[in-house]
Amino acid sequence: MNVCIDTNAYSQLLRGNAALAAVLGISDEIVVPAAVVAESVEGFLLGTRFQDNMARLDAFLARPNVRLQPADMRIAVRFGILKAGLHRKGRPIPVNDIWIAATAFETGTQIVSYDRHFDEIDGLVRIAP
Repeated sequence: MNVCIDTNAYSQLLRGNAALAAVLGISDEIVVPAAVVAESVEGFLLGTRFQDNMARLDAFLARPNVRLQPADMRIAVRFGILKAGLHRKGRPIPVNDIWIAATAFETGTQIVSYDRHFDEIDGLVRIAP
């Protein structure tokens, strides 16, 4: 199983969510969208343990089955498709989450997230352990 992790799932992992750790433990590949790193760093800067949290993020990204995924042309085009589709449905979601969803689609992964608004995106498979 290949998964794409959302920021809230990464936060839950840091908090010791055992069910989430089990899902990630059996995943062949964990894709981390650039937007997840950006949101995480923002949160770290607003907290009191920036260096510790950055070290934990670096260690997570260094795992052999974890891949940081920058936004490329395919992901950017998918973003536009998803955003337009959500607009037509009248069901907008946060912009960074559209980037995360686009990354999941273009990497052929299931998204690990506790945000139900991802369910508004047709064809996206969301896991919430």
